[in-house]
Amino acid sequence: MIQVIILRDRERSIRGIELHGHAGYAEYGQDVICAAVSALAINMANSVERLTDDPFKGSVGEEDGSFSFSFTDTVSPESQLLMSSLILGLETIRDTYGAEYIHFRFREV
Repeated sequence: MIQVIILRDRERSIRGIELHGHAGYAEYGQDVICAAVSALAINMANSVERLTDDPFKGSVGEEDGSFSFSFTDTVSPESQLLMSSLILGLETIRDTYGAEYIHFRFREV
């Protein structure tokens, strides 16, 4: 199962996201859920980098299926939109394939 942890501040502004694990939908290298989640997450990070000036830190762990991304300063409306789009995409995958493959949690930072 992929664990999605959405990081929000007290004002409920999205400050980052953490992804851990593998969906287990199909064998390694054939799992469409893992591929879709990875594509959405990497695209969001690339979009923030190329389309905004917002500073962030991030890491990817291919072996354990981890992805970590967090803003290190003020978050622009554009980056909030990109993060909301990522979350919408992840929720759509969960709703299409089932909650046994993707689980969401929120953590205040």
